[in-house]
Amino acid sequence: MTEPQANQNETQRKYKEFMELLPLTLALAGLPPSEIGRYFGEEQIETRVFAVRHAYKAAKMLIRDVVQR
Repeated sequence: MTEPQANQNETQRKYKEFMELLPLTLALAGLPPSEIGRYFGEEQIETRVFAVRHAYKAAKMLIRDVVQR
């Protein structure tokens, strides 16, 4: 396998893993949706991104723990 193809396969694997964990991640983040017609400000988006990042890390750890048991 060539280096670019290996990188592409790794990227696809990570993307698939992220998409599979997305429902659990969003549930763990516990973020409410925006109100209709109202948009989040820059600081609110950054806060939500922070919450989703940490929820994703927690989701990955939870799945690894469950699979190892």
